[in-house]
Amino acid sequence: MSVRIVRLGSPRVEGEGLRIGTVRRPPRGVPKAEFASRNYYDVWLPTLSPSPELVTQALAVTTDAQWRTVARKMHAELDHGDAAKVLDVLAALSATTDFSVGCYCEDENRCHRSVLRQLLADRGAVFA
Repeated sequence: MSVRIVRLGSPRVEGEGLRIGTVRRPPRGVPKAEFASRNYYDVWLPTLSPSPELVTQALAVTTDAQWRTVARKMHAELDHGDAAKVLDVLAALSATTDFSVGCYCEDENRCHRSVLRQLLADRGAVFA
């Protein structure tokens, strides 16, 4: 049993389990009934998405130094309140069930997926 960190819209792999979309907005131009069949997500959990302000900052990043600054802000934002509680639950669930969490960004190195990976690891999540 484990959690995978995935790019939403990418082909699913065997054993991936439930795909959770940790994005601020659903995919544009895709009917809600087709989110899962088009490999976006089975359930939407915007609680684990950065604030709109941080999404804007992340999209404007052009250097590694800028990304590190934005990633620190994301880490702080997602490590508090409801997001932190959801991360605690997901880390615990990773020991008993297969599921995945993801975002649309092409490069995980400059995506909040990398922050989610670290926050889940800090909570003892089991990764595939």
